Amino acid sequence: MILVTGGAGFIGANFVLDWLAQSDETVINLDALTYAGNRQNLESLARDERHLFVQGDIGDSILVDRLLVQHRPRAIINFAAESHVDRSIHGPEDFIQTNIVGTFRLLEAVRAYWNELQDEAKQNFRFLHVSTDEVYGSLVKDDPAFTETHRYEPNSPYSASKAASDHLVRAYHHTYGLPVLTTNCSNNYGPYHFPEKLIPLMIINALAGKHLPVYGDGQQIRDWLYVKDHCSAIRRVLEAGKVGEVYNIGGWNEKPNIDIVHTVCALLDELQARADSKSYREQITYVTDRPGHDRRYAIDASKIERELGWKPTETFETGIRKTVQWYLENQSWVANVQSGSYREWVEKNYTGRTA
Repeated sequence: MILVTGGAGFIGANFVLDWLAQSDETVINLDALTYAGNRQNLESLARDERHLFVQGDIGDSILVDRLLVQHRPRAIINFAAESHVDRSIHGPEDFIQTNIVGTFRLLEAVRAYWNELQDEAKQNFRFLHVSTDEVYGSLVKDDPAFTETHRYEPNSPYSASKAASDHLVRAYHHTYGLPVLTTNCSNNYGPYHFPEKLIPLMIINALAGKHLPVYGDGQQIRDWLYVKDHCSAIRRVLEAGKVGEVYNIGGWNEKPNIDIVHTVCALLDELQARADSKSYREQITYVTDRPGHDRRYAIDASKIERELGWKPTETFETGIRKTVQWYLENQSWVANVQSGSYREWVEKNYTGRTA
């Protein structure tokens, strides 16, 4: 069996669902169920004996030790992280605790477990750490895309905390021999995405008749990766990745944020038009940019294609259509995640931003 941490969040839940759709191997799913962790993401697995959900924190060493000894996983995939830049600006301490201290405690527990394994089980064990392209910093327009050897230059409390966790994972391999793999992905999108991030926020606000807040001039460029492509890449790295290596996972889809918003509006105009027949683009509002906003991220995913034969199957056009359709067809999920705490966060982050 495998142990997945953070498996009730956006990417983690998609990974668990895809894993069990393709394999009978049991998943132990450890998630603290903070604001972005949602058991409803895993509702289809409620009666599936191959899925064992455990509510808990990766920083709880006693709990993690018990799970490792009891279930003897052959691999751990670590999705658990605080991941929203805006939240890290407002409250960085949670990011330090989860992404740095939590990863450290998880690594300590895993190292002790791995040291007790014998022979083939020890040789075949893997710890796969899921990270982000934001650790590399920001690019200007004509810079080449990030490769795995690009210097780390994190610019937000979030990316700095993820960079620290990446360094810890690397150190545990080089110092203790722990068989690790690290992946750095570009911006994900798709089903179950918590609506604090750009694409789901635009969809939900548009349908609710609210403003579509675009930071600054909207020309910040990101590479977009459909979440199910990301999941397939992680499976491939776990299967065939070289121990100690880093693999960048991207969608080869660099686009300015404003283009993303325009695309979402066009799809909604087509699939669920406004009652007044006007375009959702009329709801776009430019607001004050966030502090230290990185201008451009771009992933060079050549290594994973060259060495492991992986490349994304979705274009942005096919992936974004599937995403918008999913949100339109899952309005009960959308309503349920917009709790009082979510509304308080949106008000905190956007109120007072001048147009």
